Amino acid sequence: MRKAALILPLMMAAAPAMAQDRPASMFPTRDVTITYRINSDGPVSQTTMAFQSSTRSMRMDMGQQGYLVADQRAGSGFMVMPQQRMIMDMPTSQNPAARIGRESATARFTREGSDRVANTPCTNWRIEDQGQSARACISNDGLTLRVANTQGQVIMEATQVDYAAIDASRFARPQGFQTMQLPPGMAEMMARQGAQGGAPGGAPGGQPFPQRGTALPPPGVTR
Repeated sequence: MRKAALILPLMMAAAPAMAQDRPASMFPTRDVTITYRINSDGPVSQTTMAFQSSTRSMRMDMGQQGYLVADQRAGSGFMVMPQQRMIMDMPTSQNPAARIGRESATARFTREGSDRVANTPCTNWRIEDQGQSARACISNDGLTLRVANTQGQVIMEATQVDYAAIDASRFARPQGFQTMQLPPGMAEMMARQGAQGGAPGGAPGGQPFPQRGTALPPPGVTR
């Protein structure tokens, strides 16, 4: 989904033959819910992502439009649209949330000092992958707290970090909803429409999510 696809962060680079300085983890190592402020082409907006470390599950909330869930271990995901009482199944390759924490064998990281975002310490990294570059502040426990382009424009930044345990029900399929299979490419198209005009898949009121075209997903993300 055009800006939902990404919000998220970078993904951890696979360990190369020679040791490389890189984040210790790019997927949260414990349960956490992160609220992000999104700065893109449109109005500033926000979104919330929840991560369950033990199951490598994640959920991206998109306001009244619904939410995305991805199960990295199972390689599956789905989009829930409560107002329509509908679930759309999608393969991991089409689920933007599933891209977080997956590995890119070609990403290179350069350490650029330390900072604090949302009262959480993190390390600034420059990430380069497949001709793309971005900067991100990543905590030792795998939280991507800020992403900026190489010109210094902050694309997404955490405003709140909550380490409370997350109930498994937040990642479960709701009962009694109609199930549909998402056609190829539809997830990204729906998010793009939602980001631009409020169609299904966007943030509340059609507010945008960041994506590769605006430096997200940042380099290091597999596609």
